[in-house]
Amino acid sequence: MSHSLAAPAHHELVIKKSRFIACIEPVTGREQAQARVAQLKAEHPDAAHVCWALLAGGQSAANDDGEPGGTAGRPMLEVLRHQHLEGVMASVVRYFGGVKLGAGGLVRAYTDAVAQALLTAEKIPLIQQVQLTCSVPYALEGLVRRELTLVQAELHEVTHGSLVTLRFAMPDHRAADLVERLNESGRGQLGWGA
Repeated sequence: MSHSLAAPAHHELVIKKSRFIACIEPVTGREQAQARVAQLKAEHPDAAHVCWALLAGGQSAANDDGEPGGTAGRPMLEVLRHQHLEGVMASVVRYFGGVKLGAGGLVRAYTDAVAQALLTAEKIPLIQQVQLTCSVPYALEGLVRRELTLVQAELHEVTHGSLVTLRFAMPDHRAADLVERLNESGRGQLGWGA
């Protein structure tokens, strides 16, 4: 099961006089991630690098921001993947301390900074949602609304025509039970659509 984060989490490492300031935070996609990177660069104008990795909305990205290729963004992305995260961005601001760490040292530093920040992060499960549309006679609208409230479905739209059409979203794992219960209660008078 995939998870996201309830709130940003931070961690700072100092390795051979270089400071690595990690932040793991929820984001909706690449546009929000890039805006956050721009903000970090403005907040840390003297930093040598602002590296980042993203898993959100079916997209992934990794950026080394001038570090040797594959030593920062990719290792950070692998930590996010290993933790089964979605809708999350990892960023690490590096202040260079004058001592080169080498490729292996950089990979360890960026990986460890992100992993340590994730230790304090509150992870929340992402529940797959399904969209359903149900058409019912007016006499059954109240019944359907009560059932939707019981399963905590999110009602998006109700239209009144010759029938009442309700469009709603709910957790995927509960949908089959609700449809079966409503079909029984409605005695075949409900219509389902996409």
